[in-house]
Amino acid sequence: GIECAEWVGFDNFKSLFSEGSKLGTTFMRVLGWTLVWAVLATFTSYFFGMLLALLINKKGIKFKKLYRTMFVATIAVPQFVSLLIMSKMLDAGGGGMGSGGGIITQLIERIFNFHLQFGLDINTTRICIVLVNMWIGIPYSMLMCSGILMNIPNELYESARIDGAKPARRFFKITL
Repeated sequence: GIECAEWVGFDNFKSLFSEGSKLGTTFMRVLGWTLVWAVLATFTSYFFGMLLALLINKKGIKFKKLYRTMFVATIAVPQFVSLLIMSKMLDAGGGGMGSGGGIITQLIERIFNFHLQFGLDINTTRICIVLVNMWIGIPYSMLMCSGILMNIPNELYESARIDGAKPARRFFKITL
């Protein structure tokens, strides 16, 4: 015959969150990093993308199309290829220009006398992952914010200026 699985109900959750549970400790550590990652990945990409869009769209800036093209180049290359290249550039050893690893690892070692241990040290790896995510995510946010900024009528800013709104207030009430 066919054997039926034994129903355990919420016993797995009890064992997961019971005091001293190795599984629970691991779960909470991974959950904590996931939450930190979600906040950092979202905030940094959006904030710096918006800042970049504001800088590029500012009146008097020359070569706007060139700047946009430079930052959008990361979007033109498939993300898998970009991430593979970054992985090689951050290699801790054996895969780069010489025995020191990838080119970024070697540059950091020569300039700052610090050996970047991407993939070997968890905290260094997390920082690198956030930075690589910014490198890929900022251009998307920049494009989105640029499109929005170009569609804000100048009359709104002029009206606010005439009404006495300071630059910070205009930014928070109109731009943001």
